Amino acid sequence: MRQQSFADEGFERYRKPTRREIFLEEMDRIIPWKELCEVIEPFYPKPAPGQPGRRPVGLERMLRIHFLQHWFNLSDPAMEEALYDSRAMRRFAGIDLGEGPAPDETTILHFRHLLEAHNLGERLFVLIGQYLEENGLKVSRGTIVDATIINAPSSTKNREKKRDPEMHQTKKGNQWYFGMKAHVGVDSKTRLIHSVAATAANVHDSQMLPDLLHGEETRVWGDSAYSGQTDVIRKHAPRAADFTQRKGARNRPLSEEERAKNRTKSKVRARGEHPFLIIKRIFGFDKIRYRGLYKNANRLFVACGLANLYMVRRRLLAVA
Repeated sequence: MRQQSFADEGFERYRKPTRREIFLEEMDRIIPWKELCEVIEPFYPKPAPGQPGRRPVGLERMLRIHFLQHWFNLSDPAMEEALYDSRAMRRFAGIDLGEGPAPDETTILHFRHLLEAHNLGERLFVLIGQYLEENGLKVSRGTIVDATIINAPSSTKNREKKRDPEMHQTKKGNQWYFGMKAHVGVDSKTRLIHSVAATAANVHDSQMLPDLLHGEETRVWGDSAYSGQTDVIRKHAPRAADFTQRKGARNRPLSEEERAKNRTKSKVRARGEHPFLIIKRIFGFDKIRYRGLYKNANRLFVACGLANLYMVRRRLLAVA
């Protein structure tokens, strides 16, 4: 731990920890910084001996800032301003304004592009999953599959005078949506996300089902969008029973017995909505910020990994 300067604390005698400070302290304690940095380190720029110019910002500091962007839904310019505005964020990132400035928005942008260029978001998600498994949070034999729409700006006020060509529109109920779709496979016992896929919004939920199963399931839950996929489930998870909800047709409505079974299945299936609550409502990822599917997929992988850590932070703190 570095010694705190007067720039950190000043002369304030009457302070109490804020919820933001408590949250960041908890996440700082449970995140495996060394292992995550080792994944990025081979791709991170290294200064040549004797080369003039500004030295690269420390890798761990940039990763901490990148995570702050996810937790508080901040753009690159907003992240730079937040580092000057919030003492809690500066402390988490290890920035002392008495010793040097915070990284500017261009530096933050370049770090994000580095993660995108080498598909490091997915690798960070996988590594976090391994870390949780090492700490006793293993994936069980039940998987809940689900998908959610993440809206994209539909405005054409840009240089090309058109919407993002990699995003598409879809109809849900009587409402049209434009954007991408996040598909997840969630462990039915721990509610942890073990599989992620990102597509345009017009891709049907059931098309990504094979990518959301790890193959060792004994039960698979899902809403009526996955109805009729028993053969697909049997192919990719041979021992799994199909517990997806049944869907009625115009000429064959569901019987009362089938409705009762659907209600019973929903008690388990509803647990798959919990990660979406964290990603979209707590982290604020309910609307895409970047143009193109690949950039937003990278953000989705990191957000899912951080959501897993958020859900089990109490258990990890108990053994930390």
